[in-house]
Amino acid sequence: MKSPKVLLFSAPLCFAVYGVIRLFGRADGRYGPGLDWQAAHLVGLLGMLLFVPAVIGLERRLPQGNWRTGATFVALAGLAATIVQFGADITFAALAEDKTEMSRLSRDFSAIPGVRPAFYTVGPPLFFLGLIVLTVLLVRAGRLPRWSPVVLTISTVLPMVTLDLIPLAGLGILASFRALRDAPDGFEPTPSAGHATEKESPPHRVP
Repeated sequence: MKSPKVLLFSAPLCFAVYGVIRLFGRADGRYGPGLDWQAAHLVGLLGMLLFVPAVIGLERRLPQGNWRTGATFVALAGLAATIVQFGADITFAALAEDKTEMSRLSRDFSAIPGVRPAFYTVGPPLFFLGLIVLTVLLVRAGRLPRWSPVVLTISTVLPMVTLDLIPLAGLGILASFRALRDAPDGFEPTPSAGHATEKESPPHRVP
């Protein structure tokens, strides 16, 4: 597995690059299917795949608990849905002769019962929800500054306003974990005030 420092940089960066390529592709009004569509979605897919070990790396920086487990599960479930969505978009673009046919393939796929909520409307946002909760837990554990969840939340809302803001969203996600990338890997619990260390209180010796 790659270093968490690399993953927390490269995953959101790929998401931002996906948005940039998408903007350039849409500039001529003929975005998809084609090289620009496939390039954008392949980079986006790579970013989502990199987020999987990145989320696991975030989990390992936290003490065990139900919130940690639940947030990680939700984030990974959302990632799985997003990966399927990207894979479907790439496949439809490869099979279609033009944009009309690509849209038809996408509509046929979405018409399958359960597909639209699972992979388009409900599933993908779960990734961001789980990621935000993990960030809040990291703040409580002293691993991130308090502004990180705020920046992350704003960043995840931007694509909901318009997909043209995906580049800013990717950079915002990257920035929200900047302080974490400078911290040592792995969770290191701090001794509580009520428990003295061996140096402070040597063990009692039987005379």
